[in-house]
Amino acid sequence: MSEQAWETNTTLEKIAAWLGEKRSVVLLTHAKPDGDAMGSTLGLARAINLARGTSGAAATAECWYCGPMPSWWHVLARSTKVREVEPGVAPAFNLDPEAVVVCDTGSWGQLDSYAEWVRARTERACVIDHHAHGDADVAGMRFIDTSAAAVCQTMAELCRLVLGLGSVGGLPLEVAEPLYFGIATDTGWFRHGNVSPDVFRTAAGLLEAGVDHERLYNESEMNDRPARLRLLGRALASLEYHNNETIALMSLTVKDFDETGSAPGDSGGFVDVARGVKKVRVSAILTEVEAHSEDGPVTKISLRSKGGDDAVDVNLVAQKLGGGGHARAAGARVKGSLDEVKAKLLGALA
Repeated sequence: MSEQAWETNTTLEKIAAWLGEKRSVVLLTHAKPDGDAMGSTLGLARAINLARGTSGAAATAECWYCGPMPSWWHVLARSTKVREVEPGVAPAFNLDPEAVVVCDTGSWGQLDSYAEWVRARTERACVIDHHAHGDADVAGMRFIDTSAAAVCQTMAELCRLVLGLGSVGGLPLEVAEPLYFGIATDTGWFRHGNVSPDVFRTAAGLLEAGVDHERLYNESEMNDRPARLRLLGRALASLEYHNNETIALMSLTVKDFDETGSAPGDSGGFVDVARGVKKVRVSAILTEVEAHSEDGPVTKISLRSKGGDDAVDVNLVAQKLGGGGHARAAGARVKGSLDEVKAKLLGALA
């Protein structure tokens, strides 16, 4: 962990001015990008390219993603310049950009394939995030708003500044759409406890820009493959209750994915299912990950908790296991088998 403080050291106005001077920008986010990760990078890339009048192969800004990718990502990315990086393999693109922007994370562990690539460019890098913890040495410039429900909430204001507009409602639709998607998905389509008046104000501005809420919802939430439901069946079959049924745990193996014909991205949202049980305060899903090296098995943990007076801060739990996130949603990647990591998780919750 960096000895520097994980805190904001610049302003959005300064970041916008800094980006305006750059002839090439690469936007990165955490591995296995979600709606907020993709929405923030795509929105800013499009804003930069519109401001510079560049597009296609000549685009000033482009996005790099380390999969697995969600099933809906092509719908959101459209014609934006995107490069996919294979998990566990360093990028080999012949590009050395003038600026690197890391969105929705500031953790070396979450950068996966491009961690070492970023290490060589930290002095020309900027982090824009909303998580409570990260590694400050990932970038020389940092803007961290932990009060934001999604980094897309912050990014909407940055895109407005990059394009020199008077309000978020004036953003071009191609910029507003991925930003709205990121906010909507990180708030559970405005159902989670991180919803605030500011969230609704930003969302309202993006809707004024022309975003079609129903279309985005249908394309992302009403577009499951049959394999996803088969995988959900496996997850529910593994469901265990602990601590007087206040903790719910599910597990998925590599074999589960193979036999159901599903992909890692198909398990998104499963962790929220068990949280719907009345007595459950914390839900978790443990996913077996095929290791990229000879270090042994790795298990991915996703954690969720309910709000209220007896709420559990799952960010603190995840930190004990080398991860992090938010008070109500966090995760970690832990060395060990499913059974070994389950024992560690229960110990951390205790």
